[in-house]
Amino acid sequence: MSNAQILNFEQLGPSPDAAKQQAPVVLLHGLFGDLDNLKSLAKELAEHYPVLLVDAPNHGDSPEFAKMDYASMAAALAATLDHLQLHQIHVVGHSMGGKIAMEFALTYPDRTLSVIAADISPVAYDPRHRHILEALISVDLDAVTNRQDADRQLAKSIDSRGVRQFLLKNLRHTDTGYQWRLPLARLDTCYDAISGAVRDGHYEGPILFIKGGDSDYLLAQHEDEIRSRFSNIEMKIIEGTGHWLHAEKPRIFNRLALAFIQQHSRT
Repeated sequence: MSNAQILNFEQLGPSPDAAKQQAPVVLLHGLFGDLDNLKSLAKELAEHYPVLLVDAPNHGDSPEFAKMDYASMAAALAATLDHLQLHQIHVVGHSMGGKIAMEFALTYPDRTLSVIAADISPVAYDPRHRHILEALISVDLDAVTNRQDADRQLAKSIDSRGVRQFLLKNLRHTDTGYQWRLPLARLDTCYDAISGAVRDGHYEGPILFIKGGDSDYLLAQHEDEIRSRFSNIEMKIIEGTGHWLHAEKPRIFNRLALAFIQQHSRT
């Protein structure tokens, strides 16, 4: 897309014009991901709602952005919605995407019908993903002749094969060899902002927090920060899941998300 403020997107389900009674659902992925991460949920929601999958700034096929603070990312989402002539939305986000969703609701409450924040709170976090970013930067792409070469290099720093396979979705083969689709230098520059908290403010609409039972991203100690920004709160826990709860138990996650959106949809 030519306008650098417009994010890459994919639309599923009925068009908003064909579904005048149903506002679209916007799905936002987490750090190092892309719009395919929430495709399972998108396909289920698309049976009932227009769905918009969005690549975050500096991810997927979205343009490179100089800033990745949550105000800038929420503004980029708003510009994308304006481009599509969409006003009110339901918004679902995982991890970093959940923070974008919360920032959007706090900044544009009149445009936000409901929010689902998957395994994330609005607080600032320690730099828990810094080692992943450093591992990606350290890969010697000149020595990569296939994906297995890159996987072996990443394995020196990242034990989890599942995490490595997720990261390797960003590896692309070009005419000049293998390249990361992610602008790693830009992510490195923006990492403190990505780890930061969402803005102060208050959103009175409904918000559902879904926690992975085994995850330490959404904790009781975050309650004051949550309640200072949100008052119409629901909380669900999916036991036996970690931070990637939507991928580990998609049937349960999708059912919770669909039920919440249906509860807060126009009739």
